[in-house]
This record gives sequence, structure tokens and C-alpha cells, in this order.
Amino acid sequence: MATSGRPTWYKPDVGLSMRMALTMFLLGLVYVVFGFILYQVGMPLGFLIVIAGAIAFTQFFFADKIALLAMRAREVSEAEAPQLHEMIGRLAAQSNLPKPKIAIVDTSLPNAFATGRSKNHAVVAVTTGILNRLSAQELEAVLAHELTHIINRDMLVMTIAAFFSMVAGLLARNFFWFGGGFGYGRRRNDNEGGAIIIALLASIAVYAISFVLIRTLSRYRELAADRGSALITGAPANLASALLRISDVNQRIPQRDAREAASLMSPVSALCFVPANALRGEDVMTLFSTHPSTEERVRRLQAMQAQMEQSQRF
Repeated sequence: MATSGRPTWYKPDVGLSMRMALTMFLLGLVYVVFGFILYQVGMPLGFLIVIAGAIAFTQFFFADKIALLAMRAREVSEAEAPQLHEMIGRLAAQSNLPKPKIAIVDTSLPNAFATGRSKNHAVVAVTTGILNRLSAQELEAVLAHELTHIINRDMLVMTIAAFFSMVAGLLARNFFWFGGGFGYGRRRNDNEGGAIIIALLASIAVYAISFVLIRTLSRYRELAADRGSALITGAPANLASALLRISDVNQRIPQRDAREAASLMSPVSALCFVPANALRGEDVMTLFSTHPSTEERVRRLQAMQAQMEQSQRF
């Protein structure tokens, strides 16, 4: 596949970096307040630190393995998938990236995702469906999209954001079941029921705030990855074509197969090229979606294609 005229590098998206920093600051602030509330109503400080530390360690070092396991993805060698390795290796070289590990998910539905904690510890996974249904140019555009997530380091931010939500849910559930003192020898009193209610209300508020912040960032990171793919490949129209083809395939999938695939992809829906709910044909409100609509993504890519073609005339 010809690559003449394409850029040999792609810098991280400044707008995305600013949004990631702001989102992490706001999430951190929210969870500091949440931890203070839990401590004030009786949760031991040591317990908070141990639980948060354990989950942070697991999320940072094993998030990619957890995501691959959830999707039943299998890492493949160059001998097993030579064309896929060649394409990703070439795109990675164009983007000044170390070549990521490559995995395949055995499902007929077209999708892809990238995960990992850094450029040197990244994995790009694709489904057999996307390999069989897209043209080489369309597949290249999708893979460039996933590599852009690695360049922008937004995978790590999404992993940390997910860690915050897990901690909030776990602490709230434990506080509900074990009470304000967690059975650490404290005598129960009439205020304990009120403390549990306060903790539960705080956890609900924290989850709601996190939900909106994470999804707002997720939608922007997808648009940033679309832009990155367009710059790396020099052909925004190929990614637009891939989106439209995948959308058409998903609309023709039998409902039973769509539900099974959506269930498989649900744990890593925010990381996928197209979200799990898209497989069921659901029209989700923008506020609650992890991805922009296909229509918006295609419109932006077509505008980029027109700009590139116009600039080449002069």
C-alpha cells in the first residue's frame, strides 16, 4: 500500500491533553472530598488507603490483561498474522511508536481497541469480523485510529478514571454491609444509620459526576483519534468509509448475535472503535454515550478530506 505524501509522525493532541489534565484534576478533587466524607462518618483511614492502593496497582499493571481477558482476545505472533503485523508495524514506524503487541478476538462483529499503560506496554486488538469485512485501506485507517490512542496516552487516563469509579463503588458497598466501623470493635449507635446514608448518597453523587466527566472525555478522545488517523494515513475518507461499513454491518446483524456481542464487548466498550450499544442499534443520549455519533464522526472526517484535497490544489 502506498504511503507517499503521508506524515512520518503525529504529535499528541494538545486539546485532548488539556482536557485529560482537567478531567483528572476534577476527578481527583471529587474523590478526595469523597474519602474525607467516608472518613468523617467512620470508615478507617487505613482501610481506605489499603483498598485504594490495591486497586490502583491492579488497574495500572494489569488493566490491559483484564481488558483482553474480558474480550477473550488472543495475542498472535507475526507468523500467525503476518499481514496484520506488517500493517501495524508500518503505521507504528510512521508514528514514531514502538510496535505494540497484537491480539485477535474471535467474533464476526467488526471492532477494534487499544489498551495498555504506556507506549512500551500497549496492545492493539482487532476482531476477526473487522479483518474480514474491511478493505485494506479501511483497516489501515482503523488501526491508525487505535495507534493514536497510544500516542495520546488517553488509554492510561481512562484506566485511572475507571479505577476511581471502582474504588467509589467498592467502598460504598462495604460501608453499607459492614456499617460505619467495619466491625473494628466500635459500638453501634443511633448515628450509624445516618452515617451509612450519608456515605451512600456521597457515593451516588461521586458516581454521577464521574460518569459525566469520563464520558465527556471519552467522546473527545475518539474525535482526537479520528483526527490522528486522518493525519497518519493522509486519507480521512478511508476512516469515514470504515465507520459507515461497520454501521451497515451492525444494522444487519441478527438481534440475538448482536446481544451476545454487546455483552462480550460491554466491559471494554469505552475502549472500542465503536461502542457496545451500537451493536444493538441503540440511540443513546449524547450525555451518556462514550462515543460521538457515527454521523458526527463521518461529517468531521469528510470535512477534513475536503480540506486536504483543497490544500493540494494550491
